[in-house]
Amino acid sequence: MPEEVLFKSESDLPREEIASYLRSVADKLDHGETITLKSGSESVTMDPPAQPTFEVKAEREGPADGPGELSIEFELEWDENSDETDAGSGRLEIE
Repeated sequence: MPEEVLFKSESDLPREEIASYLRSVADKLDHGETITLKSGSESVTMDPPAQPTFEVKAEREGPADGPGELSIEFELEWDENSDETDAGSGRLEIE
């Protein structure tokens, strides 16, 4: 299935500012509100269902014998036409 990017933003930010963005998303999820992403003239509003799929990845990209780029990715996924989700593979813990 082809992927269509509806919105993308990438910038170097202090940890505190990133935490503030994540708290804003968490607050919207807690209250069942839509989430609007804006950057310049671009924006997209999304309405996650009550139980989307939550995917967390820790990755290292780069050569096997040298330094690479590390990342932590958080992703919410859901079908456009359904509120139903598949069962997860286990309970996530973040320490």
